[in-house]
Amino acid sequence: MSAVTDILVIANRNVIKIRRVPEVLIFVLLSPIMFVLLFAYVFGNSIDIQGSSYREFLIAGIFAQTVMFGGTFTGAGIAEDMQKGIIDRFRSLPMSRSAVLTGRTLSDVIYNVMSVVIMSLTGLLVGWRIRGSILDALAGYLLLLVFAYAISWIMAYLALLVPSPEVINNASFMVIFPLTFVANTFVPAESLPGPLKTFAEWNPVSSVTQASRELFGNIPPGTPEPTAWPLQNATLYTLIWVVVIIGIFAPLAIRRYAQPR
Repeated sequence: MSAVTDILVIANRNVIKIRRVPEVLIFVLLSPIMFVLLFAYVFGNSIDIQGSSYREFLIAGIFAQTVMFGGTFTGAGIAEDMQKGIIDRFRSLPMSRSAVLTGRTLSDVIYNVMSVVIMSLTGLLVGWRIRGSILDALAGYLLLLVFAYAISWIMAYLALLVPSPEVINNASFMVIFPLTFVANTFVPAESLPGPLKTFAEWNPVSSVTQASRELFGNIPPGTPEPTAWPLQNATLYTLIWVVVIIGIFAPLAIRRYAQPR
């Protein structure tokens, strides 16, 4: 029970920080708006999606990209606390070793919730619509947030290895950009050349995007069934990745946290 209390205290500390540094929140919310508008209006008339509009195809991909980038806030926040010596202070307190990282990853879900809400409203303005049921749509949003939570554990572990927030930001961009672009986020996976097509089909970013499109009802009628197993079972494949990522990186991050530099 004390561990739960410690987690809630750390989570509350990070929520308070959000209110006290609103500039960070503003840029977090502006970023998805910019991506939606740029892709919708710059590429919207250049990419043909049979049986649907590119804007409806696009939004799930923007969701997936944005929640991936949301994990960098966890990493940057922990790296900043490391740099300022706050983590060392936490280590000296009689509290659960997992509380600092778990509280941080849980509180950062708030960023992703707000980003998803802003993206949804912006998507509605540019022509995106939820074609499925309300329950399916809620399941789509939940899947995105669970996937984002898993990514935040990767970033938490990396943050404990690097010397500064700048390093974690640069390192995460080098990984996230290829993963989000070599996927079905912005163009159909079938349009990619051989090896890139195979990579995109097995890329978890593609599966969470595909699952979101299915749950939001944004798969046009008559669209051919995907040939790759991960895209045929997109929700299951995404959840498998969530379990694997958390199962590997949560213990690694907690063990690393317990080892002072």
